Amino acid sequence: MQLVRQKEKNTTMRHGSGAPGVGRGRGSGGHRPVCAALVALLVAAAGSGCASGEGERAGDAGRGDRPAAGNPGAPAAAPARPGGPGHRAAAPETGRENAKLAPAVRAALAAKWGLAKPPLVAPEPPAVKPRITTRAGFEVEGGDDSLPPVFTTVPTEERIVFLTIDDGAEKDPELLRMMDELDIPYSAFLSDYEVSDNYGYFGEARRRGTALNNHTLNHPYLPGLSYAEQEREICGQQEVIREEYGKQPVLFRPPYGNYNGDTLRVAKSCGIKAVPLWNAEAFPDHMEWREEDQDLHPGDIILTHFRGRSEWGGSMTDLVRAVMKVVTDKGYAVARLEDYV
Repeated sequence: MQLVRQKEKNTTMRHGSGAPGVGRGRGSGGHRPVCAALVALLVAAAGSGCASGEGERAGDAGRGDRPAAGNPGAPAAAPARPGGPGHRAAAPETGRENAKLAPAVRAALAAKWGLAKPPLVAPEPPAVKPRITTRAGFEVEGGDDSLPPVFTTVPTEERIVFLTIDDGAEKDPELLRMMDELDIPYSAFLSDYEVSDNYGYFGEARRRGTALNNHTLNHPYLPGLSYAEQEREICGQQEVIREEYGKQPVLFRPPYGNYNGDTLRVAKSCGIKAVPLWNAEAFPDHMEWREEDQDLHPGDIILTHFRGRSEWGGSMTDLVRAVMKVVTDKGYAVARLEDYV
């Protein structure tokens, strides 16, 4: 299903939301020793334990030119808390454990989580991050290159995409285990009103390698707020994340993808370096696309939400299975956004 489009330069694709639980992605993540934890489960299927060997990487097949950028689309209008104020998760460590496992082990892990194929392994991140600029049509009046860039795709020729998950309502422990064992990186964009009942869940996600980014305190329609009100929403969430997790984000996603010049100026004032939006949105039963070709492209950012069965008829693990089928079948690997931005 294609999203409704409109010509305003400061709005984007419609935006949903997230539901409960406690997980981690690949890239700069401190994984548990996956091989040791799963050896009893996998030895019969794998026969080779943790034998060294890269899994299949995303290849060059199917690579094509990016379609022309389209106009932004129209917006759409718990568990016990392990950590309290001041609680900080341990800093994640660099790791790419799943890529080091033998193919049979990776296949067994994929089967355990209901995937027909193991996720493709992303290439090593670049030594120098690509230069990110604002996508054409997404500029704000009076804006210039000093403001954080607003973009939907990272410039790269590699067959990689980036998975991002918004809001924070659903806190599913199975998601953490699934992403950890399959070594799938993702970036969380958190709103405090959804997260504050269980900061510890996202502390555990961060410990497992997930970057925690800014999605405002209360998920408002930012262009309808004054500069001071936007400052409270954006900079206030910066402070919450810094206090709870020990590190202030540099990435910010405005709720619903809506923003104006004040939004970007406020974000810059409290340490935001870039504003990643999205080029596709994932649901448990379908994908929605920004581009007219209704397809993935190298560097595309995929949006989804922390939601559960009561809200969209599927669990977070159902969602990941659906997303990874699309991504893997199309010959793409999932990479870590913060390694490129």
